[in-house]
Amino acid sequence: MFDYGCDMSSASAEPVAESTAPTVGGLTETEVLDRVGECARTWQRMGAELLALAYEWAIAHPADRLDPTESGKPGRERAKLYGGEGTPEVTEFAAATFGARMGRGTHAGRRHISAALDLKLRLPNLWSRVQALEVRDTYAIHVAEATRNLSAAEAAWVDGEVAESADGRIPWTRFQTLVAGKVTAAAPHLAREREERAARARFAKKLTPLPGDQAAGMATFMIRAPLPIIDALDAAITTLASRIERTLPATVTEAEDAPTTDDLRVHAVALLAGGFATDAGSDAGSDLPHCTDLDLAELDLRDLLPHTTLVVHLYGGTSHTDPETGDQITVPPGRDHDETGQPLDHVARIDGHGAVSETWLREVLGPRAHFQVLPVLDIDGLAPVDAYEIPTRHRRAVQLRHPVETFPWGAAISTSSHVQLDHEEPWQPPGPEQPHGQTRVDNLGPLHSFHHRLKTHGGWQVREPFPGIHLWRDPHGHTYLRDATGTRALPSTPGEAACRTTATVVEIYPGRAVELVDDLGPAGWAA
Repeated sequence: MFDYGCDMSSASAEPVAESTAPTVGGLTETEVLDRVGECARTWQRMGAELLALAYEWAIAHPADRLDPTESGKPGRERAKLYGGEGTPEVTEFAAATFGARMGRGTHAGRRHISAALDLKLRLPNLWSRVQALEVRDTYAIHVAEATRNLSAAEAAWVDGEVAESADGRIPWTRFQTLVAGKVTAAAPHLAREREERAARARFAKKLTPLPGDQAAGMATFMIRAPLPIIDALDAAITTLASRIERTLPATVTEAEDAPTTDDLRVHAVALLAGGFATDAGSDAGSDLPHCTDLDLAELDLRDLLPHTTLVVHLYGGTSHTDPETGDQITVPPGRDHDETGQPLDHVARIDGHGAVSETWLREVLGPRAHFQVLPVLDIDGLAPVDAYEIPTRHRRAVQLRHPVETFPWGAAISTSSHVQLDHEEPWQPPGPEQPHGQTRVDNLGPLHSFHHRLKTHGGWQVREPFPGIHLWRDPHGHTYLRDATGTRALPSTPGEAACRTTATVVEIYPGRAVELVDDLGPAGWAA
């Protein structure tokens, strides 16, 4: 339960009057944002209604509506299975009429009819949440399409696993990753078939420009190979590019048109391919052949193959205490057996790649990789430090607790180079009046560099009242709850923006008070 309100009794600062706010097209900024919310809700309501109408249209066009003696003739309308297992056939011309009335093509009509049948008959949790205006139609349609080749039981399991997160609390890219992982866990045999097909689809070839393309002297070479090969190739190119950079004189590296990282990587590929690095199409690289004294003949290629690390996450299950015996029991992750009782392959996750079967790990990585099993890090047991610099162990702990940035609906991976660790309560130089241990896990949060700037200079505020739970407030007084399940906008009240300098109470569960101070005056959040 969340209780959100404003207290106008603060005497330390006068509230910002609504009439002083800038206007946009006759509306104040607050009114514009309120209208944005109304439009978004209307859009969501129309999407839900369109899916409901697609289902009604499908039911109105069953297979038995066709004359069996006519449907078998060449070119005549036939019945078609639009949805997955357990959905009825629909007359195939129905999609064209529905799509045209949508102002779209036949494909759009077919897509909506297929999704509506799957959601209504195979994914009941998502269907009910869509109709309750808790889930956007686009999220539900994506799940319907991702589960279409699954059995009814497998689709129902995925439905139960993703329905909670489908309400938009996580960004679209993270939701796609979640669905892909759950589909793999629901049907490991299908995932294994995809892995085997993908392994046979390897290639290394020059791409031919399409007719009419203006290549301007450039070309593309594409390689599709198993993950370990690509990672090894990337490491070799990165290593050689850094060696090339070290051979360049300051007149090149400090010049205004100094070669970029991509320039250097292309030169590294050229060196591997032909024994010299040259790029006639790059002014920045024109000096490289003269100042690069790396010779492929004298280069031991084994030096270009440093160890590459793949971080693999294996989930052994959840430990519980048996209420009757008091024994510790482990609940296996995902689906342990299919509907016939046959054991299922388990699923692992590789950072930066996604879900794979454990069979893939054994067959692809097993023969050529060295495995190091790392224990689970005791995040809460890390002692805080006084220094501003963040120790490696603390950085790793924050990245494990927050795989993605903590900004509302943020999607940046916490280990990315453009993500920074932010001191949520600004760090202050040590002194008699300053608290010790300012650099601690529960005062650090990963933020994309843009969102870091936004928090520092854009009027956004954040507090972490409990480990892993963040409360954000935008400059107009709207509050967002960010936790491990995603982001939710907390219920707001009319005139909220006028209360920006006053106390805002957010009741999550019993805990400690959180104090926020901004440039307009003090504001308190109690959690």
